[in-house]
Amino acid sequence: MKLLGLTLSLIALSAPALAQSRPDTRKMTCVQARALVQSRGAVVMSTSDTTYDRFVWTNAACERGQQTKAAYAPTTDYTGCHVGYTCFEPTGRR
Repeated sequence: MKLLGLTLSLIALSAPALAQSRPDTRKMTCVQARALVQSRGAVVMSTSDTTYDRFVWTNAACERGQQTKAAYAPTTDYTGCHVGYTCFEPTGRR
């Protein structure tokens, strides 16, 4: 019984570490959001209460065969800040 209590206590103490939130573009300026993507190369950021995206700085952060397209997100100073790029699978003829 003591072991169960100790185990539950340890789980409760580790929960905040598991629940860390991702960066939120709406809480940064455009320059800050862009700098974060540039410094990390790729980062997943929230763009609303229910949406998020993976932003990259160069095509090198994409999977092989993927391409990049400009990505925009809301920030504290712009509704459509160019924070970097997103990766996508090209379709159509080659």
